Amino acid sequence: MAKPKPKKKAAKPRKSRKAGSSKVPKDAVTLIVRLYPRDGQEMLLEAELRALVGPTRKEEGCLIYDLYRSAEPPIAFKLREVWASREHHMRHTNTPHFLRWNARKDALLASRDATFWKQVL
Repeated sequence: MAKPKPKKKAAKPRKSRKAGSSKVPKDAVTLIVRLYPRDGQEMLLEAELRALVGPTRKEEGCLIYDLYRSAEPPIAFKLREVWASREHHMRHTNTPHFLRWNARKDALLASRDATFWKQVL
């Protein structure tokens, strides 16, 4: 006689977040970094940036770490980072994956700009 199959647990419904409604800790900071590649370095720059995403998202204090690529020319990349505090971001700049990136970035970038932001609402 065949054994009865165990019942699968029903998946818990995910709570949806309304746009703009996500609260962050009081000391949290958002860093927006825009990166513009040197001519011919677009693919290498994207590969280096992609390599940062996984390890950075696992870091203590990293709330959001998202990579974007421009939808229209000229090619550019944007990092949107949300850190529990400025101190957490400072620790990030001493990790092996960030130090690796830091050593390679000048050969790949034509320019970049970075700005810290605080959430108002």
